[in-house]
Amino acid sequence: MKRLGILLSARGSNFEAIADQVAAGTIGATIAVVIANRPEARGLDREVYDRMLVEELRRNQVDLVCLAGFMRLLSASFIRQFPNRILNIHPSLLPAFPGLDAQHQALAHGVRISGCTVHFVDEDLDAGPIVIQAAVPVLDEDTVDTLSARILAEEHRIYSEAIRIVLAGKYRIDGRRVILT
Repeated sequence: MKRLGILLSARGSNFEAIADQVAAGTIGATIAVVIANRPEARGLDREVYDRMLVEELRRNQVDLVCLAGFMRLLSASFIRQFPNRILNIHPSLLPAFPGLDAQHQALAHGVRISGCTVHFVDEDLDAGPIVIQAAVPVLDEDTVDTLSARILAEEHRIYSEAIRIVLAGKYRIDGRRVILT
């Protein structure tokens, strides 16, 4: 059975959604390790932290790394250890609104459609090949909180779907495009 490593920093609702799908048997994998960090914690150099992270993921024989609200930039050396084996969920339709506060950015720009994206992690911020996206309408009365809540519901749905696709190998990468097979 495939083994997942989940990295998280915040409230963990995407982790809980993944864990529920694993428990229900709709994701054919086991969660081998969950690693949480606090982004405000000081004391560890990024390269040292990433080296320790790689060691822990390898020790747990992780097949796929899933970032679930992990608020720390991973080093290029970390990413090279898991090529096309790191997934991230982002609360916008990438490439629009990468980085922090995507929902605020969407509202500030007056977009009519926002959403979420599951993508492979590469060495650039929120720029890896896109596995799956879900659109969410932006309503005139939306606030950051109301838009975020609707996007989060879609995140929970599509992250599990993307994990199933990747674990089953039902894709190929052609340049920057992920072709579902």
